[in-house]
Amino acid sequence: MVEIFLKILPFFAVIGLGYLAVRRGFFSEEATVYLTRFVFYFALSAMLFGFSANLDVAAILSWPLVLAYLLGTSLVWLLVASVALWRGSSREEAVFEAHTGVIGNVGFLGIPMLILLLGPKAVGPVLLVLAVDLMVFSSILTMAITGLRAGRISARTFGILGMGLLQNPMIVSTVLGIGWGATGLALPGPVNEFMSLLGAAATPCALFAIGGSLAGRSAERMQVAAWLSAAKLVLHPAAVAAACWAFGQVGYAAGVMIAAAALPVAGNVFILAQHYRVAPQRVSTAILLSTAASVVTVTAVIALIGKGS
Repeated sequence: MVEIFLKILPFFAVIGLGYLAVRRGFFSEEATVYLTRFVFYFALSAMLFGFSANLDVAAILSWPLVLAYLLGTSLVWLLVASVALWRGSSREEAVFEAHTGVIGNVGFLGIPMLILLLGPKAVGPVLLVLAVDLMVFSSILTMAITGLRAGRISARTFGILGMGLLQNPMIVSTVLGIGWGATGLALPGPVNEFMSLLGAAATPCALFAIGGSLAGRSAERMQVAAWLSAAKLVLHPAAVAAACWAFGQVGYAAGVMIAAAALPVAGNVFILAQHYRVAPQRVSTAILLSTAASVVTVTAVIALIGKGS
């Protein structure tokens, strides 16, 4: 476990560096926003395209794993939403708390860290988790909030969902990469070098941007945020592990998926909370707490996976 902790520590050290840079004024919050855009639209997209273009489609699409992840995540989603309603939160707040409890920072933190720690073969299961999060659970959030506010789900709702998916560079780059990989053709040398060069910037820039974005967050609604952090860091990977066992998925790919489920709350959940004006403070605090605690919990989960494999 100490060895795993020491391997994870540099990732969180870069996050801490980004946090200090913004807190001390060496790096502005506006600069962090533009760095995040660079990672999201260029560096991470290049990394995803390069990975997926060199993968066999079968390495990504495993229906038992998809169903296991869907089941485990759905159970935690329903539990967190139920607890929110029991506390007296509104239905919109319950939906956002549920989303916070299951959506991890797979894109910016999970892809670079888990591939380094667990090996290149981790790409397939990590991309699977990312695809389900973006295409299923983000769609559920949009439909639920839109439906609650309009009183119904209309054709316009599905139009918004479709445009959102088409405008997400992580989805587009992965789909294009899988499409290229399906042709069986190798990427031309200069294209492969370009993707590798640009994709190499994704890891340090993404980690630095995560830290910078945390610097502007304030800690409020601590009790609720602590519960949401525990749901994300502990309950979510535990539920996914149980679902994998139920579906007979106990190998390497299942372990990677469980590790991905153990990642802290994603920053884009706060962006959505701000956009819809639903519980942004508790979401922000949950991101802060879960990211700080994940250096320990992710280490523990990966250590447990290693012992079970």
